[in-house]
Amino acid sequence: MTPAEILNQPARALTQAQREFYHREGYLLVENAVSPDWLARLRAVTEEMVEKSRGLTRSDAVFDLEPGHTAENPRLRRLTSPVAHHPVYWEFLTEGPLPDIAADLVGPDVKFHHSKLNFKWAAGGEEVKWHQDIQFYPHTNYSPLAIGVYLHDCGPEQGPLCVIPGSHEGPLYDQYNGRGEWVGALCDADSARLPIERAVELPGPAGSITIHNSRTVHSSRPNLSGVGRPLLLYALSSADAFAYTPHPVPTRYVGHLLRGSPARWAHVDPRPCQIPPDWSGGYTSIFAAQQKEEWDSDQLAESARRRGRMAAAATAAM
Repeated sequence: MTPAEILNQPARALTQAQREFYHREGYLLVENAVSPDWLARLRAVTEEMVEKSRGLTRSDAVFDLEPGHTAENPRLRRLTSPVAHHPVYWEFLTEGPLPDIAADLVGPDVKFHHSKLNFKWAAGGEEVKWHQDIQFYPHTNYSPLAIGVYLHDCGPEQGPLCVIPGSHEGPLYDQYNGRGEWVGALCDADSARLPIERAVELPGPAGSITIHNSRTVHSSRPNLSGVGRPLLLYALSSADAFAYTPHPVPTRYVGHLLRGSPARWAHVDPRPCQIPPDWSGGYTSIFAAQQKEEWDSDQLAESARRRGRMAAAATAAM
């Protein structure tokens, strides 16, 4: 559906002004969108995940660890595919407010692509460099968006999501370096040409959600405060958007319909999209790519086995 067609649909959760702002600017911040009850449940299961990470000494396909992570002082960068590792993350998505919010922005037929939980740990949580999401998982159209949930209050000093308004209508950037290696970020020359003076950071109280289109250029500063900034993210799209490269972090929920009906026709946007590396052999994280970290084949294989065991255990618990 085109933005005009989407905006002609009845609103479910957002105001018409919010919907129009998203389509014009490529992002949206909605404060207090998640109830205290859901926040309490999400925080509790997230603490469980942190406890599980204490026994690790290096990153795998489930837990992406900052350098310096120890059992005594766990420092996570990301929990990959949280919906595959605890049922509450999926219950929140299916029973909470996010599907109706997404339907207001992509149309009445909404499906799931992936999830992640970026921690940005206190006192040095790593920056995320300027990048766009869609090059990681190209689709037949540009409806995919990411909805992030602040599990705790997020102030400016904690490195909140930062976006370039209107950049979703601009170019897609090359996210390979000059040697043809995937880095998942804009090169220095492209970053220097961004209208940084127009950049907007999106802090908010716990329960606020950030939304950005998959073409929107965004980043976040390091967290130099004494408080962590866990951001639970769900990537959703219109049902008529189909990925045409291997899924970077497949789960049994990929393509699950959250609202509306399955698509009988693919909506194909004529604008081209850069193709990422073949993720079918394993994927680390945007942090590892941007920081130029390497994983060997044994580590990737063990990570895949660990992800499978945790997903099976989570499924059995449902």
